[in-house]
Amino acid sequence: MTTNTVLQFMRKTADNTALQQQLEQMLGCGDGDISSSVNLDPEESLALSQRAPKVTELAASMGYQFSSDELLTVIDAFKQHQNGTISDEAFAHLLGITSGESVRPAVRNNFKRIANYLTKTYLGVKLS
Repeated sequence: MTTNTVLQFMRKTADNTALQQQLEQMLGCGDGDISSSVNLDPEESLALSQRAPKVTELAASMGYQFSSDELLTVIDAFKQHQNGTISDEAFAHLLGITSGESVRPAVRNNFKRIANYLTKTYLGVKLS
């Protein structure tokens, strides 16, 4: 089972605000950035697991072909990595990526991400 296509789709959410908005609306939580284990919120992780078929349909419409099982495998690996139950090496092995690839990309725009989360959570307003 290859997870490379799932990872490509998930990484696309780092820079594609339209895709982030689609995912946020589909999942009903988070900010739509599911690009790494650092950026995937626990609520988004649960929602992705519950809505895997819809997410795979969205991905397919954008040219990313993968199964719900492949998506769930990646989500599970991300959760284990977030919880510290697997090492970076085990995480890379589980996802089928080489040890030279980055498994922990830097979080972009941390301030904006935190500000969006807090204003949405406590004020019910989304910053743009």
